[in-house]
Amino acid sequence: MTSTAEINALRGAENACETTKADRTLEDLGYVPELSRNRSVWQVTFMCFILSSVPYGLSTTLYYPIAAGGPANIIWGWVLVCFLIMCVAISLAEITSVYPTAGGVYYQTFVLSPLWCRRVASWICGWAYVAGNITITLAVNFGTTLLFVACLNVFKDANGVGITDTFEAWHTFLIYLAITLLTHAISSLGNRWLPHLETFAIFWTIIGLIAIIVCLLAVAKEGRNNAKWVFGHFEPNAGWPAGWSFFIGLLHAAYATSATGMIISLCEEVREPAVMVPKAMIGTVAINTIAGLFFLIPICFVLHDLPGLAALASGQPTPEIFLKAIGNSAGTFCLLIPLLVLGIICGVGCVTATSRCTWAFARDGGIPGSGWWRAVNKRLDIPLNAMMLGMVVEILLGLIYFGSTAAYSAFSGVGVIFLTMSYACPIAVSLIFRRREDIKNGSFNFGIIGAIANVFALAWSCLAIPLFSMPTLKDVTKETMNYASVVFVGFVLISAIWYGVWGYHNYRGPPTEAVEHDSDLTPEATAEIPKPKSP
Repeated sequence: MTSTAEINALRGAENACETTKADRTLEDLGYVPELSRNRSVWQVTFMCFILSSVPYGLSTTLYYPIAAGGPANIIWGWVLVCFLIMCVAISLAEITSVYPTAGGVYYQTFVLSPLWCRRVASWICGWAYVAGNITITLAVNFGTTLLFVACLNVFKDANGVGITDTFEAWHTFLIYLAITLLTHAISSLGNRWLPHLETFAIFWTIIGLIAIIVCLLAVAKEGRNNAKWVFGHFEPNAGWPAGWSFFIGLLHAAYATSATGMIISLCEEVREPAVMVPKAMIGTVAINTIAGLFFLIPICFVLHDLPGLAALASGQPTPEIFLKAIGNSAGTFCLLIPLLVLGIICGVGCVTATSRCTWAFARDGGIPGSGWWRAVNKRLDIPLNAMMLGMVVEILLGLIYFGSTAAYSAFSGVGVIFLTMSYACPIAVSLIFRRREDIKNGSFNFGIIGAIANVFALAWSCLAIPLFSMPTLKDVTKETMNYASVVFVGFVLISAIWYGVWGYHNYRGPPTEAVEHDSDLTPEATAEIPKPKSP
């Protein structure tokens, strides 16, 4: 019989072989391996799952569909967006199976584009990808902050005043600052243990979902709605026409699924990334769809007083819904703990992915001061400087909360906009140039289904970018204005200025041999591409 030691030795040899093969593939794509490949196929799936962290993500943005349309908007908006995100996942899976690097979508955009536009196309995509990762991480940590504040508010005095009703903006900001520092500390100092944290998150999610479903439906202090109301009632309270109001409410589902492509940034820490990462993206969307319905449908059965929930000053109706259903402050808070823990874990995952994509783009000279941000801390085995850059930007952007209590709309909205835009770039060039042979010969070629998915993914992108710049409520004040467009324009200006100052003359894109192998390339064209200088 084979001993346990021999089995472990065989597994170790197999993992080493997979790692060596993945590193050779990375070298063929133009990069020197610098990070440890410490994630298996299940661990990368778990990582992809916690980036979305469906029960938590759907909790913090539940205000949008409640104000926009109620239960029909919540459930059918989720189903619609999950279908569209599955199209995005299929499209990105095809491309990632051929180009598995931490550069992700911007690298893919470069190699799939023709020579005449590949540099500027990858530049636009790279900035959108980095900005999207940073702002969605900011949104996750700020969402956890607002949810925590609202959770504390289930404890009320005799007059019905909650603990945090007297909080000022600086109280909330300090909590956000503490959560931001915590998630970055866990990601940076505990990198080797992150796969175990991600595995724990899966079981924690399952246990938490079961507890929430059973308690809400079993207790239901204010009664249960009937199925016709849950699946068919549409009651807009945002002031917009009904059709447009439904689309405004899609931010809820779009935010929870926006991190689908962020996992690509971890390709250089995964064994067999060309197979594992595409499987993880597609599989996670399917799992999230089911998990989301298991979470949302019970909530809709105990959902009451839609106008009152839409008018909540906190913008966080989930704790109030739980409180009315459970009828007890202590019991409600305990039931909310799984969501708060998932919020922290989701923040850690987003910090990890953001640091990798920022590092990858800096590695190719796309960010001012790239020489500093592309350094890898050998002791921690992470791009620590890139992680700290993201943290500083997130803290500075968090100051918007002092000027607008609706700042969370800006953070979540602009994160979705940028990530959606970055995903669309490689999908668009792949479709426009007839899904080149390298994609057709990849291990995840979906054929005509892939082409149809490309079309739906791009249609979603064209809708999402203007849609999530809109305010949730029709009657806009300085406090309720959606500042997503302001943050979006800010990043675009920085990108454009840096391209004019440095990028136009120096940025060549990823160090890939695709330039030399491009069918459109001529010796004269090669000579016209400037050699890169140190940024």
